[in-house]
Amino acid sequence: MGHTVALPRHSHATARARCVVAGLAALLVVAATVSLLLGRYPISLAEAAAMLANLVVPQEPIWSDQQATLFFNVRLPRVLLALMVGCCLAVAGAAYQGTFQNPLVSPDILGASQGAAFGAAVAILLGLSSVMTSVFAFGFSLLTVLLVLLISARARGNHMMVVVLAGVMVSSLFQAGVSYAKLVADPTDELADITYWLMGSLTGASMRDITMVFPIMLLGCATLFALRWRINILTMGDDEAATMGVNAKRTRIVVIIAATLVTAASVCVTGMIGWVGLIIPHLCRMLVGADYRRLIPASMLMGATFLLIVDDIARLATTAEIPIGILTAFVGAPFFLYLITRKKKL
Repeated sequence: MGHTVALPRHSHATARARCVVAGLAALLVVAATVSLLLGRYPISLAEAAAMLANLVVPQEPIWSDQQATLFFNVRLPRVLLALMVGCCLAVAGAAYQGTFQNPLVSPDILGASQGAAFGAAVAILLGLSSVMTSVFAFGFSLLTVLLVLLISARARGNHMMVVVLAGVMVSSLFQAGVSYAKLVADPTDELADITYWLMGSLTGASMRDITMVFPIMLLGCATLFALRWRINILTMGDDEAATMGVNAKRTRIVVIIAATLVTAASVCVTGMIGWVGLIIPHLCRMLVGADYRRLIPASMLMGATFLLIVDDIARLATTAEIPIGILTAFVGAPFFLYLITRKKKL
């Protein structure tokens, strides 16, 4: 099921990939702009532009105080967080797929999401604040992946297969912990909070959330972007990497750490949002090919745009907001079935 990346030699393919990436960047800008204007209380483009410009140069107000509060405290943080989380989940999925040489790998392959879910459930049971819930989720997410790596280091057999199996087993362990937390939770309060967190949502996004996770996301994404050509070499196998002067083991560890950081940072503030890290890299691979020098930036852009659009649907489709994790599953599951049933090799 693994796939090897052949570095492209034809300038035509490279030029086409660059055009696709540029198109995805333009689509992201349009989607972000429209998302800032959409809502039950519409804000015009002129009003939004004036409010943003007012942060730099004082403007004559053409907006109301209510519009400013809505724009800066609700809509802008939510749009920014959707872009950041979508970007991180998609690039983590692409990085994991290249590192494990498996096109059906997703960001929660090492148990990061289940670890975060257990941490959040513990924090909710303890009656901690939303900030501490995010901190617990982030900490347990990293702890889960560390546990997986420690187990795989002591196990025998094919290293990459052992890592995946350890991830499955540890994920099951923490999933059982979440189930127990739901069992003992207060049905009138805590149980609802845990259940809603598990479904994933961008409701309540704030600038505090963004400032808390942005440095981690930036560090992880920048690392993966810088190593994108090395991920190409990882797909060729360790022996081939050694002949090209790349330490495959060290590079793989760095990629896993970076991808885990951005996954943990995303999940800790939004809850569990699945499928983005699985389907977006495949869509991008269809558009720009399997060269990670193009696939990584394309995944970042498409992932950000995809999650933003899904979140717009989640908050506007019905009077009661739909948890975004439900919508991504509705899109992701049929696409997954398409991937495993199509005749062309993944």
